[in-house]
Amino acid sequence: MAYSSTGLATIGASKKGNAPSIYSYATADTAADVNTSGYFNDLSDTLAVGDIIFVRSSTGGTQVVSIMYVLTNASGVVDVTDGTVLANTDTD
Repeated sequence: MAYSSTGLATIGASKKGNAPSIYSYATADTAADVNTSGYFNDLSDTLAVGDIIFVRSSTGGTQVVSIMYVLTNASGVVDVTDGTVLANTDTD
């Protein structure tokens, strides 16, 4: 699939200082799709290296939440890290 702007929300925007902007993104795509270089190219004018994206994706219909960040953004091509998956433990 492809990036969809309806899944993106800004959590906190940097004022162009040293702090990264933080976003959340929800999609039915897998995390492997989302972390593919070029997935976020439509946001190349918005995303900066180091910006953080909380991603809620899906694997076989199961939600997966990952934290990714922008690794590179050059010449309109955005690449994010593979991400760290948050554990979904529920012991009650």
